[in-house]
Amino acid sequence: MIRGVVLDIAGVLYQGDHAVPGAIAALDRLKGAGLPVRYLTNSTRSPKRKIVAKLAAMGFAVDPAEVLTPAEAACDWLKREGYAPHLLVHPDLEEDFAGLSGGERTAVVVGDAGPFFTYERMNAAFRELVKGAPLLALATNRVFRDADGALSLDAGAFVRALEYSSGSEALLFGKPAAEFFHTAVRRMGCDPDEVAMIGDDAESDVAGALKAGLGGAYLVRTGKYRAGDEARFAPCPTAVVADVAEAVETVLQSRD
Repeated sequence: MIRGVVLDIAGVLYQGDHAVPGAIAALDRLKGAGLPVRYLTNSTRSPKRKIVAKLAAMGFAVDPAEVLTPAEAACDWLKREGYAPHLLVHPDLEEDFAGLSGGERTAVVVGDAGPFFTYERMNAAFRELVKGAPLLALATNRVFRDADGALSLDAGAFVRALEYSSGSEALLFGKPAAEFFHTAVRRMGCDPDEVAMIGDDAESDVAGALKAGLGGAYLVRTGKYRAGDEARFAPCPTAVVADVAEAVETVLQSRD
């Protein structure tokens, strides 16, 4: 039986600057049913502070402790392993890495730098990698739904470019890394097969969750979803639904 739910944020709870219709009520239904909730985002242009503030401004009652970001996971790794970060990220994200001095060793951290993916910055990161620095990828998503409503390149293409040129293999900290899902599962006090995922990315959210052993994964047709996504990646979704409200209804019905 499903005892907890993890959700993507952008494209599932909101699109652009507006909540997806029915999303706030859907989360209220989950909490009213006694199901713990965690939010897993691969967003790496904004610090966690702004992500939580944006949700609050739209009317979502979200505890910051319920939101998990790749930057948090990478910071934990850097502290544990004793590395200082060489950041190739959007300037807005840099505050999430403030105070991390590490030691003499350096690790390259790549997020969605957007227009700040310049040749000079990419090449500086490459030179750290060929000197032996590990490569930390906050996410490897292919695309995201941009503010203008069209799809744009996400961080994955730039991570792959650095891997190709340096011969490195990136350590992934966001979805679809199994440990990212498992961290959320542990914080809810559940086993993986007792948790369902709701997302708009058939590869990172849905297939990633199922490969990590979660008990279900629901693909919404909002956000970055494109017709046919459900057949492009394996494992296939548990179900394809219109939006988060229908996903929540399906999860709750499966518990009856």
